[in-house]
Amino acid sequence: MHDKRFPASEAHRLDDPARMLSLPPVEVLGALSLHIGDTIADLGAGTGYFSLPLAKAVGTEGKVYAVDAQAEMLAHLRQRLQQESVSNVELIHAEAESTALPDACCDLVFMANVWHEFADRSVVIDESCRILKHRGCIAIIDWRPDVERVSGPPLDHRLDASNAVKQLLAAGFHQVAKVNVGHYSWLVQGEKL
Repeated sequence: MHDKRFPASEAHRLDDPARMLSLPPVEVLGALSLHIGDTIADLGAGTGYFSLPLAKAVGTEGKVYAVDAQAEMLAHLRQRLQQESVSNVELIHAEAESTALPDACCDLVFMANVWHEFADRSVVIDESCRILKHRGCIAIIDWRPDVERVSGPPLDHRLDASNAVKQLLAAGFHQVAKVNVGHYSWLVQGEKL
């Protein structure tokens, strides 16, 4: 593990009720174009803060691949899935750079608060392109560097949204757009053509 990866020992912080106020899943999902039956890869799923709402949004006809490099995080998520009787989430123990998911299997690749953690973001984008269907979308959320708060990564770990915008455009994504979500985050989306 490198120094920018969120430690599994702090997993309880990911489900802190205060997070619902600072980064409400309903606001984030409202900014996405989700459909019943969609297949989503949640890269860096952690304890399922977004995996569970995404699974509900795509319905039982849809699927969420909850991908995380830390087995401890997936163990937390496995417990939540059992407690809430969620059956359309599949846990994948893998790095975002190499998910082992099939080619062209996803309508959306979703990443929340992990963009700043990746050592080579272009490799993550390449992997996202590989697993996205034609006209599939990517959505990246991360911490704004211009707004400090008590929790979250140090300011020197945070990246401006323009970093994600430039990398998506360079990779051939279209309709790339950025909006702020919650109190401390940005969301960048693009479509694969």
